[in-house]
Amino acid sequence: QSQLVESGGGLVQSGGSLRLSCAASGFTLHYYPIGWFRQAPGKEREGVACISNSDGSTYYADSVKGRFTFSRDNAKNTVYLQMNSLKPEDTAVYYCAVPRARHLRLCTLSHEEYDYWGQGTQVTVSS
Repeated sequence: QSQLVESGGGLVQSGGSLRLSCAASGFTLHYYPIGWFRQAPGKEREGVACISNSDGSTYYADSVKGRFTFSRDNAKNTVYLQMNSLKPEDTAVYYCAVPRARHLRLCTLSHEEYDYWGQGTQVTVSS
């Protein structure tokens, strides 16, 4: 059974750091574009970062650029989101996701382009 499992969330003070993990089972993660998304209560799901399966290029939302870093360990079939200089507005449930199709392409931060999602991990940043 194919699945994505996020971990690494928690409670952190403003200015702190967390590293989220997204582990895949049942399929090879790096064959697909991969996205990190977040959703705060009462808000729409927002694309945070993604990595392309065509050339490994990464893209970040303006709100996290310079603070978050997307990386991956193909041997562990896992991707990571290193989050530094966290702010209270980063508080949300964070998800990783992949699209159904694995053809080579640049990734996108549009959640509509992704079909398979993990269960999410809560990140709470206190002021």
